[in-house]
Amino acid sequence: MTTNTAACASCRFFDDHKLNGAAAAGDEGLCRFNPPVSQPEPQSPGLWPVVASKDWCGQFTTAMTAAE
Repeated sequence: MTTNTAACASCRFFDDHKLNGAAAAGDEGLCRFNPPVSQPEPQSPGLWPVVASKDWCGQFTTAMTAAE
């Protein structure tokens, strides 16, 4: 599989914020595959990893492709 087909924008776990009415800056979005990353301060909320639409990871499979 090439990185062109394994891009985050093709993954069902990529959240580009368009559904929430607030478009992300540039081509960034949130990776919702894993749980939010904890922060150093106990009272700080966890944060979803920010990824670019052209990024990719080793977890991608064709079964994880976003619905058309």
